[in-house]
Amino acid sequence: MIKRLLPWLFVLVAGPALAAGAGPVLLQSGANISDQASLQRGAGLYFQYCASCHSLQHMRYSRLARDLGLTEEQVMTRLNHTGAKFGDTIRASMPAGVGDDAVGGEDWFGKAPPDLSLVARARNDGPNWIYTYLLSFYPDPSRPSGWNNTVFPNASMPHVLWERQGIQTLRPAEEHDEDHGHPQPPTFDLQTPGTRSAEEYKQDARDIAAFLEYVGEPAALERERYGVWVLLYLLLFTGVAWLLKHEYWKDVH
Repeated sequence: MIKRLLPWLFVLVAGPALAAGAGPVLLQSGANISDQASLQRGAGLYFQYCASCHSLQHMRYSRLARDLGLTEEQVMTRLNHTGAKFGDTIRASMPAGVGDDAVGGEDWFGKAPPDLSLVARARNDGPNWIYTYLLSFYPDPSRPSGWNNTVFPNASMPHVLWERQGIQTLRPAEEHDEDHGHPQPPTFDLQTPGTRSAEEYKQDARDIAAFLEYVGEPAALERERYGVWVLLYLLLFTGVAWLLKHEYWKDVH
């Protein structure tokens, strides 16, 4: 009986670890949703470079303004490019019907670009995945868009931030790509500098990752804010409960 169960136990215990190990090597983003300035920069970059194709259907402009410390005028003039109302959800600005049978860019990329409301939650280690993904584009003439990505191979998305990052080529895998059996991230060589330095572009990617992490769970900001008060309440309640217990049991002892 035990021998029959061993294969299943191995799948349950080792399966998730093996699956996780088979994925790309992710860089630590350092994304921080408590950094409001980072969220504001990430929102600006997202709406400038990503919102034409990708929607955020679970987020409203009004909620965005409240959480990011922006005024209605700032949101509607700087971030809203679709003519939507302040209380509307965020839709892609690309018109539905780019081609004869296209739906929001479907004939450009082969399929409609996905909504990114929950991308940070859908991916394992979401913010780090987004951060590494934005750093991992390289030219690939065999792809329709002319770009490929080591984190998400054969993705239909072109490198929309290439002017900021520059153009980097993927270095062929070498023996030193593994360190004592541990896989290392791919290595790139910058061929054409962008408008941002390497560190500045990493900050751009970090800001976008933080913004999409926030969009995936806006309540996380409130949870962190209320967490301190909850802990203080529990501490106070523990003291009151101890005094109450002492009062009830003083005659028993």
